[in-house]
Amino acid sequence: MVGVFKQKNPGNAIVLLMYGLVLKIPTFLYPVNVQPTQGDNYIFLLILKLLAPITREAPVVFSIIAFILLFLQATLFNRICNSIKLFPRPNYLVAMSYMLVTSLMNEWSYFSAPLVINTILIWVWYRLMGLYSNNSPKTGIYNVAVLIGMLPLIYSPSIAFVVFLALALIITRPLRITEWMVGLLGLITPYYFLIGVLYLTDQWKFSKVIPTITFYIPRLPSSLWITGGIVLLTLPFLFGSYYVQDNLNKMLIHIRKSWSLLMSLLISAMLIILINPERNYLHWMLITVPIAAFHAAAFYYIPKKQLAVLLHWLLFIYAIVLNYYSFNLHD
Repeated sequence: MVGVFKQKNPGNAIVLLMYGLVLKIPTFLYPVNVQPTQGDNYIFLLILKLLAPITREAPVVFSIIAFILLFLQATLFNRICNSIKLFPRPNYLVAMSYMLVTSLMNEWSYFSAPLVINTILIWVWYRLMGLYSNNSPKTGIYNVAVLIGMLPLIYSPSIAFVVFLALALIITRPLRITEWMVGLLGLITPYYFLIGVLYLTDQWKFSKVIPTITFYIPRLPSSLWITGGIVLLTLPFLFGSYYVQDNLNKMLIHIRKSWSLLMSLLISAMLIILINPERNYLHWMLITVPIAAFHAAAFYYIPKKQLAVLLHWLLFIYAIVLNYYSFNLHD
């Protein structure tokens, strides 16, 4: 499959769809009726409320929506990477890696607030890359900051992505106080409208506006399946990081900054692991976008084709066994 997805041709979109269905079919066989979690906030709770009349009797709708979102995210992320020439030659490895990475934990295949946020993160990363060569970046900074400011209204712990905005401005722009002030204005704009809505509906409380931040020590993996998933997330990431660093001097400066932004996104997403008190690994899903890019780099740059193929099938077989084993447990 690595050889197939390493080429760019229109038929790969169909192959990717079939590839994703094979990985995700247990979510259709055993659909889950999504319940609010501790981190879910106004926008996601509203989405659940709107979907409730349909999903109450047919929870498979959640599985369908989740798969559509995952497939669209994979293809969008892949298309952006090809358009900016993140790799020397266009390919479908980023899309393949994203579908594969999101299958390494059971919770990542189901509809959730972090899944919704991943769509926005891909778009934010793309918009931030344009700031480097923008002579009038304030509008772009404001728009990106508004999107990042919306994230905690979907999932409270994603307040950590404010760090990503700060790192992105350091990477892409010279230090200008006015640009940072514009970014701050963008961050608070969603809360301005939230306060207005709460006030007009007689629900105004300060605690409903500012998310509570509490730090937790990540708990140890509760099973060998979780441990295996973490190892298989980390191993290709280390390969990819090494080969990206090794080829950095061959890349144009905007490509280097794109990889730096992906690393900054990963660092910010890992902060959420410390903020979120959930007992499962759903909140870890926010690392999947940058992780998938580095996995794709591993498959692309590893000089020995057999090693890349072996690594892919190791992840693929593990994901299949994990998901079908979990389905049998439910059954």
